[in-house]
Order: sequence, then structure tokens, then C-alpha cells
Amino acid sequence: MPKTSTKRLYLIPILSKALDIMELLQAEKSPMALEAIYQRTHFSKTSVYRILKTLVHRGYITQSGDGLYRSVSQPSKLRFGFGSQSSEMPFSEAVVSSLRAAAAASGVDLLILDNRYDGATAIKNADIFVKEQVDLVIEFQVDQHVAPILADKIAGANIPLIAIDIPHPHATYFGVDNYRVGFEAGVLLAEYAQENWSGEVEWILGLDLEEAGTLVQSRMTGAFEGIRSKLGSVPIEKFVRIDGRGMRDKSQRIVSEFLMRHTKDRHILIAAANDTSALGALEAVRELKRMKHVAIVGQDCIPEMLEEIQISDSPVIGSISHEAVQYGSRLIELGMALVRGNSVSPYNYVEHKAVSRDSLVKR
Repeated sequence: MPKTSTKRLYLIPILSKALDIMELLQAEKSPMALEAIYQRTHFSKTSVYRILKTLVHRGYITQSGDGLYRSVSQPSKLRFGFGSQSSEMPFSEAVVSSLRAAAAASGVDLLILDNRYDGATAIKNADIFVKEQVDLVIEFQVDQHVAPILADKIAGANIPLIAIDIPHPHATYFGVDNYRVGFEAGVLLAEYAQENWSGEVEWILGLDLEEAGTLVQSRMTGAFEGIRSKLGSVPIEKFVRIDGRGMRDKSQRIVSEFLMRHTKDRHILIAAANDTSALGALEAVRELKRMKHVAIVGQDCIPEMLEEIQISDSPVIGSISHEAVQYGSRLIELGMALVRGNSVSPYNYVEHKAVSRDSLVKR
């Protein structure tokens, strides 16, 4: 057998075609259309199309808005900026951990800045992302009033933006269906009241997060509707919304004040905007020795909350898991689609599930 034929046995045809296309684009001084590349290479048009899309995906070539392809000197590594909610918030840190792992697996560099649960800090961090010329920003901050300021800075730099849980102008939304997670929390509370208090409820307290805006506040709207779906006889005046700001200390203080105003009431349901707020309510209930009179459900399923749910006499009866472990891979996938100019849904919801004492026992 001729030596040249033996060598051909070691060639990978599709890789050879990809290299031919790259060399053609490198040799050209101007961008080329799919049809022109097909005519020059004489490969099948399907193969040319798939090779081009793969090379664009990997960063070896670029595709302009008019569909033309051009070689780049070397594949550029994507760099995403992430404004985390707060390093002191367990759910925020779980999202950071998930995002770090997904970015490492996908070869994306991350610039992570802590928003410190503060709008002014989030704006300063947005300025840093713009200065650093990141390819995309993922924003996790709670202040609806600074959202348009922050979003305008990022949009002005032509950087795609993903907003977690709280909508921002110019941004693609990613997070839970706030109304639905609230509704499921309300159902957990109502079912507890039916099973333990014969459906008798004297107060329903919603620990809200007002500064996050109406979409996040729909968690409380949903919680109240979930309770009404099971306990339709509770008068409207028994539903009370109070701003806990999603913080432990403030929630502890306002729940303590509420319970001291209602010392004789025995059946109180508390729905919290997040687990941090729920744990603040729990502290107030324990300090006033009202454990048998109150049932609490939170949002996020942070480790401390899961431990509390498993304590048989705890007022904490459940939480809605937002499945933080999903966030990283989904955010990286969504971010890469936006950077490539692909069309994506304006609202991207993650899965969630209700977690109660019974569901943990059945695992």
C-alpha cells in the first residue's frame, strides 16, 4: 500500500474540513457569507453550516449581524460579571457557589462583586463591570429604586444583563415564579392549620420585602391566596403585610412587636419572603414562648431552615426550595446565548418545590 494512503487512515475528515474553512477565512481580508464559503470549499452546505456554527460557538470565528463570517486571531475567553446579593445571605452564597462551578466547567471567567444588600453599592459595582468591559452582567440585588440606574449604565455600555429574581430595565429575568412559590407556601400553612387547629386561624402575617418591588411582593400575594384557597372563611382584615426587608433582625423585631400586641391570640400563620426573615420571626416566637401558637413558612430552603424544619416541635413547618444548585448552569447557558446574540425568553423560571417535615421524612 502506498505510504500516502497509509497516512490518510489517520486523518479525521470533519476536522480536516473545519481546518480548511478556518484557513480560508484567515486568508480572506473581508468577511464571507455561507454561500461563498460553500462555493470555495465544495463541501456539503450542511457540513459548512455546522462547522461554522461550531467555530463561532468556540470563539475561533465571529458572525456579524448580517450573517457574514470572519476569522479572529484567537478564541476569546468570555468574562461575566456577577453582582451577588450579599455574602451574609446564605441563599446568595449558594448561588455564588453554583455559578462558580458552572463557570469553571464552561471555561467562563467570573468577576464577582458583593452588592452587600445595598443599592448604592450595587451601582458602584455596575460601574466596575462597565470599566472592566465584561461580556455580560448577572445582577442579584434587591432595591427596585436603583434597578433602572444600574441597568441604564450597563445598557449604555452595550453589555447584556441578566437580573435574578427582581426585574431590571433592559434585562433578561431569571429566577423563581414569585407568585407561585408564595402560593405554595400559603398552601403549606393552611394545611397545617387544618390538621392542627381544625382550620381556625386568628391572624395571617406576611413578612414582605417592599424595596424589591411588586414582582417579589407577589410572593406574599400568592401566600395569602394559597391560604384562602384552603381556608376561605378567614376575614380579609386578618391578613396583615409587614415589611421585614428580608432581614433577620428587622423581622425578629416586628414579629415580636406584633405578638406582644396580640398576647391572647393562639393561631397565627406567618409567611416570610425568605428564610432569613423566617428565622428572625422564629427568634421572636421563641423569645416570647409562643411556639405552640405560630406556624412559619419561608422561601429558599437554606441549611439552617432545613435543620429547623426537622425539629418536631419547631414553629417552622416548611420552606419553598428555589433549587439554588440549578442557578449556575442555567445562568451560564443563558448568558452565553445572550452574548452570541441568540433569541431568549424575557422570563426564565427555575424549578421550585415545597419542603415540609413530612416530605423530609419521606426522603
